[in-house]
Amino acid sequence: MKPLTEQEIRSSFINCSKGEAKRISLPRDLDERPWDDLDFLGWRDPGAPDRSYLVTERGGRPVGVTLRFPSAQRGFLHRSMCSLCLTTHRGSGVSLMTARKAGAAGREGNSVGVYMCADLACSLYVRGKKALDTGSRFEESLTTEEQIARTVDHLTAFLDKLYA
Repeated sequence: MKPLTEQEIRSSFINCSKGEAKRISLPRDLDERPWDDLDFLGWRDPGAPDRSYLVTERGGRPVGVTLRFPSAQRGFLHRSMCSLCLTTHRGSGVSLMTARKAGAAGREGNSVGVYMCADLACSLYVRGKKALDTGSRFEESLTTEEQIARTVDHLTAFLDKLYA
């Protein structure tokens, strides 16, 4: 993914108003992000524990999505799998992220959900750049590049549902 500026990120959101996008708390470490290893930029809002954000490239331009997730903690022995990168986590390491649909459907309250790594570090897990606190990645016969392509395909399918 190419590095993004604050303005590019704020103008990329498809499921919130321009006013809401202006109020989003952006990560302060944009210059330090491992952009070459990211399929999407994801972060949690430090001021709103039930909100997170995701920005990816689609059709050569950035597309951002606001996400919500429940704050309920799961037991440490509970295991869940991320629908994007297929990483398993214990406890609350995977969460159901919901996003309002784009356009009129979203204004009517329609939303789409996906189970994702709660820290939004799917890109780094697939590449082996971030170690898991708990949980695991399956040993696969796919190459890392094929796993990355699958993760991007799963993200694209989620975004397609937001536009539908």
